[in-house]
Amino acid sequence: MKKTIAVLTSGGDCAGLNAVMRAVVFHATSLGWTVLGIQNGTAGLLEEPYAVRELKREDFDGFTMRRGGTVLGTTNSRDPFHYPMPDGTYKDRSMEICDALKSLDVEALIGIGGDGSFDILSRLTSQGGIKFIGVPKTIDNDVGLTDLAVGFDTAVEVATEALDRLQPTAASHDRVMILEVMGRDAGHIALSAGIAGGADVILIPEIPYSIDAIAEKIKGIKEAGRNFALVVVSEAVTALDGEKREVVYHGGEKRYGGIAEYLAPMIAEATGFETRATVLGHVQRGGSPNHNDRLLAQNLGVHAVDLIAKGRYNRMVGWQNRGVTDVAIEDAVKVCRTVDLNGTRVHTARALGICLGDK
Repeated sequence: MKKTIAVLTSGGDCAGLNAVMRAVVFHATSLGWTVLGIQNGTAGLLEEPYAVRELKREDFDGFTMRRGGTVLGTTNSRDPFHYPMPDGTYKDRSMEICDALKSLDVEALIGIGGDGSFDILSRLTSQGGIKFIGVPKTIDNDVGLTDLAVGFDTAVEVATEALDRLQPTAASHDRVMILEVMGRDAGHIALSAGIAGGADVILIPEIPYSIDAIAEKIKGIKEAGRNFALVVVSEAVTALDGEKREVVYHGGEKRYGGIAEYLAPMIAEATGFETRATVLGHVQRGGSPNHNDRLLAQNLGVHAVDLIAKGRYNRMVGWQNRGVTDVAIEDAVKVCRTVDLNGTRVHTARALGICLGDK
């Protein structure tokens, strides 16, 4: 039976979003369905006319899947339940979005997002009686009940390459190089890239640290005859007083950032090493998705369409035990997947002699 479904991207961009949409469009159109692409997240449905276009196979040529970002655009600052108005006030515009989806005869919405987006989209669609499927994407890999989210693998690859590039400079100048990576609530990027990139110290928000422990590790390296050290730190790691390091942008928006610059002079003083900080920032989000993210994205996109075809809604597709799965969306948003301190990667890091800041 012919259906009309819609797809949107929500929250921060990452590599692999276009590959998800390609899979949705290819599979859905093979079933005779129409796919509408909503531009700029839910905000596209608050424009007049709606910022919506039909997505067809020809929109996803050989180049589109390889592109970073999202061809539909996205937003991470316009919560429809608390929507910023031009006069500086806020308004609940959620029912406007629900009404727009109904006026477009959308039978089901596929939302590609992280835990924050899923929380908003699941409440929105529940309120409006709209069927919903979530596809997890986040470089932080902190969405619950899935082993992987789209964008994480590419972000780790970028961070690992950054360590590969920092190492020769560190060795050439007898330096400690600190690399600050993203990770709003979880240290998955720092931990994975640090292990893969041969870091000596990895600092993540899940494990408290001390300068003494870091200094002891770096001094030991120097005493063993090596003239450099590599440190990876997640942006969410706090200062010693427990305060988050933040950068304030135009309009008052705050984002994590600055922990590497905060740590650099203290590590230099404690070790005697010249110490430099590098903030990788949005470089981790952009660029072409690697093969793992392309595969994951298309596996999840196809499964999202399969769920709609089977009449199974209000689910999040995911990846567990080397295959696709799906869980209730409300269960997924309850869980923030932080680093398991008793898990394989923490054990591996410690077994390799990597300092995690605590000892």
